[in-house]
Amino acid sequence: MIKPILSRAKIAVKLALTHAKDYRSGHYQHFCRDNISGIQFRHCLTFRQEIKPSTTLANKLYNLKTASEKINRYIIMPNEIFSFWKVVGNPERQFKASRSIIQGQTVNQIGGGICQVSGIVYLASIQAQLEILERHHHSLDLYTDETRFTPLGTDATVVYGYKDLRIRNSFNFPIKFVLSVEENDTILQIQLWSVEPITQHSLQFQKQQLDTFTEVFVSYDDGTPVNHSRYYHL
Repeated sequence: MIKPILSRAKIAVKLALTHAKDYRSGHYQHFCRDNISGIQFRHCLTFRQEIKPSTTLANKLYNLKTASEKINRYIIMPNEIFSFWKVVGNPERQFKASRSIIQGQTVNQIGGGICQVSGIVYLASIQAQLEILERHHHSLDLYTDETRFTPLGTDATVVYGYKDLRIRNSFNFPIKFVLSVEENDTILQIQLWSVEPITQHSLQFQKQQLDTFTEVFVSYDDGTPVNHSRYYHL
């Protein structure tokens, strides 16, 4: 019983430090809120990913749907910040155990699988050229080019209290993410709805594979860098 208590204590300290940092930076007053009505969204970009079979698929589907339902309630006004964990909340209170990567190892953990939700939100955001304030890639690449559900370099792992996904609405009109699980639980879909049209920008990938890790550089067509990710090999 000692280890879980210590873990929760460490998370509480990290959350307190993050809260203080948000207050000092001014972010505290700019996080998006739910239950805003009366806005007519007329335009959307749509992205879809396959949900791969796994031994914990039922729990992963539950986690995907639960996280999606929470995100769907929020509208992001101009200059407001979407924080994955401020929207989704503490995973211990609502999610089930599924596969996660912890310290370079695959384990079953409460909330496992929701990184596909944060990842597809990130993918939609970079293709819309929203401002990314915080994003973390996975430490390992568990897939081959044939089995992965998102291009290497477009993932976004989240760890409660430690790693968040934060996106600022850099447009001068409201936007919102709408996620759903489609086609008999085989597809995760996200729609980025907006009041005015948003251009979808294509991505370019440059991959360098070394003995112990693979580096991926993602950029837009004009050469503007998007991110740089390093994935260690199993």
